[in-house]
Amino acid sequence: MRSVCVIGLGLIGGSVLRSAAAAGRTVWGATGSTADSEAAAADGFTVGSVTEALKRAADEDALVVLAVPLPAVDQVLRQVGDLAPHCLLTDVVSVKGPVADAVARHAPETRFAGGHPMAGTSASGWSASSADLFRGAAWVVVADDDTDLAAWRAAADLAIDCGAHVVPVTADEHDAAVARISHLPHVLAAVLASCGADGGPLALALAAGSFGDGTRVMGSRPELVLAMCEGNRPALLAAVDDALGKLGAARGALASTGSLGATIRAGHSGRAKLTELRAAGTARVMVDLADRDVIDELQLIGAQGGRVVAFENDLAVAEIPGD
Repeated sequence: MRSVCVIGLGLIGGSVLRSAAAAGRTVWGATGSTADSEAAAADGFTVGSVTEALKRAADEDALVVLAVPLPAVDQVLRQVGDLAPHCLLTDVVSVKGPVADAVARHAPETRFAGGHPMAGTSASGWSASSADLFRGAAWVVVADDDTDLAAWRAAADLAIDCGAHVVPVTADEHDAAVARISHLPHVLAAVLASCGADGGPLALALAAGSFGDGTRVMGSRPELVLAMCEGNRPALLAAVDDALGKLGAARGALASTGSLGATIRAGHSGRAKLTELRAAGTARVMVDLADRDVIDELQLIGAQGGRVVAFENDLAVAEIPGD
């Protein structure tokens, strides 16, 4: 099992370190946070400086995992390019296009496959991390046309070892999708929380499940939310425009006819589609990783809402919706 070096030991990076260790891998990490470094060391993990961690990664041919916020990616990648330029590299940052661009600028010799586990909480830091955070979660591993297959397999192996299933998609497909199901919800939650607070003490005293559920993610540190959302600006703009159009239509209908029927029915239908997808049966397919068209096959699996759940030697075991 390939060793794992994690740079950044907050909620996600710390959980990667814990999960990989629980799977039997040799792990170590580094973080710029003194509090996270001391807490991880107190829990028995090897934590050093970024320089020390990357030098060891180069010596042991480890998989390097970038788990820092997007604004810190360039700085860390410059160190990767200097100290561990030939290591396999992945990341767990919430946007993929900008990270791939940064890798090309600062660490072009690395073999890279971007990643993004779709799991988290509103808490942050090492103390919030857990070896079970990714159990049953979707974990994107980017399969662009130029993705290095060895890096893709290494990142996918790590995801499966952490208890997740792998969704192979292009960076552009990922960024467009998460703009709608992750980044837009954060923006809408911010608006909802602000509107609720504007109602004063009475409104907040009456707040119950719908308001709490709708604003939960606003318990996250604002700088982390800003880095995530602003880092995906083009795709998020399109999603916000779509939401504004729907809100405008709802406002127009409410003002003119008093009815919100079209809006509510469309929302009910959207939620039903999510429920149906999660309850749908799956068909199992085997993907030969030695096939010259394997990247195309992986992209098709992801685009259909499928996932890779295991590896059997050079075969990827995938499940796609359907009977």
